[in-house]
Amino acid sequence: MDPLPTPATQAGRDGLAALLAKPRTAVIGLDFDGTLAPIVADPEQARAHPDAVPALAALAPKVAHVAVITGRPAGVAVRHGGFAGVPGLAHLTVLGHYGAERWDAVTGTVSAPAPHPGVAAVRAELPGVLDRAGAWQGTWIEEKGRAVAVHTRRAADPEAAYEALRGPLTDLATRHGLIVEPGRMVLELRPPGMDKGVALSEYVRETGAEAVLYAGDDLGDLPAFAAIEKLRSEGLPGLLVCSGSSEVAELAEKADLVVDGPEGVVRLLGALADQLD
Repeated sequence: MDPLPTPATQAGRDGLAALLAKPRTAVIGLDFDGTLAPIVADPEQARAHPDAVPALAALAPKVAHVAVITGRPAGVAVRHGGFAGVPGLAHLTVLGHYGAERWDAVTGTVSAPAPHPGVAAVRAELPGVLDRAGAWQGTWIEEKGRAVAVHTRRAADPEAAYEALRGPLTDLATRHGLIVEPGRMVLELRPPGMDKGVALSEYVRETGAEAVLYAGDDLGDLPAFAAIEKLRSEGLPGLLVCSGSSEVAELAEKADLVVDGPEGVVRLLGALADQLD
């Protein structure tokens, strides 16, 4: 049994105490890539940490709600996570595309609005933009249905390719009514109006949660952190957890608790489940 770590901040300690005191009114929110699943060069090969589903299945029946909030399509996150049909996860929710899509374990179906037309237009122009930027070699386009992402991790110089593409991709996104979401060696072009903060806040309101934990690893998780900070200012206790990475110092600086990547997140979930026995 792993000991439950102590948050570094008073707000985090208060959030953890509230979760432990009233788990049946608590929401556990989790990013997928880099939090439940290790980061890999090819996102299609990403899979949840082997102990993630067992830890979630042990914890979920002891809290009010568990939600995975991800930029991936909801169905992809469900497949890569291995979440469907798992005893103990009967009420898991996956909020995909930053909350634009929703998968509920109880029905096993995905609900979503019509896609933004700008995504198709961007997809058609993207190869030419990459070619003109001189950053095609080693970059990789990920089709995400309601968004499209360009990865530079496999380029000869990932950081140089990333910086070379920021401007051209921002211009392309703007022309078609989209925004660019920066991440760990990835630039995602997606519709505006939804982010993990909006998705988490709406889910907390929907469920009537009285405490919330959110764990993430990347720049796209900063809005979720900001949402919890706002909820805390309104009197709802919360705990901010960073799935530690040297690539995203900003998140670690804002976190109440930093753990050692997906392995650390899984250990934290397991420790919470043990504590609530």
